[in-house]
Amino acid sequence: MTGVPASAAGGTGRRPAPGAKLGAAAVNQASLWNIANILTMIRLLLVPGFVFLLLAEGGYDPAWRAWAWAAFAVAMITDIFDGHLARTYNLVTDFGKIADPIADKAIMGSALICLSWLGDLPWWVTGVILGRELGITLLRFWVIRYGVIPASRGGKLKTLAQGTAVGMYVLALTGPLATLRFWVMALAVVLTVVTGLDYIRQAVVLRRKGLAEERAAR
Repeated sequence: MTGVPASAAGGTGRRPAPGAKLGAAAVNQASLWNIANILTMIRLLLVPGFVFLLLAEGGYDPAWRAWAWAAFAVAMITDIFDGHLARTYNLVTDFGKIADPIADKAIMGSALICLSWLGDLPWWVTGVILGRELGITLLRFWVIRYGVIPASRGGKLKTLAQGTAVGMYVLALTGPLATLRFWVMALAVVLTVVTGLDYIRQAVVLRRKGLAEERAAR
């Protein structure tokens, strides 16, 4: 390793092709102001705006609810893209690791709490969903020294169901659509509980395996 640029050492000096993934060394050099982090910050900034729009005029004006839904939809879309961009182009930063889950829980938590406060959603539903998210977060810290449990298809489906159901409740729907949103939310609650229990099972297995390996190493 001479530290001499390729162009000066007789190398090709060619730049990576556009859209190519960066090397592992680039992960630590990713700028704080990359597109993934900017989308995360936009999602954080949308939270107070979303709450204002949802509760405006007492929280029951269809027009304000439609604007609130638009803000919620933008937040959900940025949630999809910021993670994809960070993984694909190695834009992972310590800020993103912390801010991304905070932004996710902030927009979903504020929506659930506001909907329950307005009387549109039972408090027990809000409690189940938020309790699951908080519990899984604490569980991650419990097993982090032994490894990371990857996101499952069920977890991704749970997130989609929650986002769709909450979005439908944010809108002032009536008639068949109001009935449909009830069943979508019911599906979201079932997936929330089932995937939460599965995550607990995986965490226990991972911790037992880690402890066994530590004992074997000693």
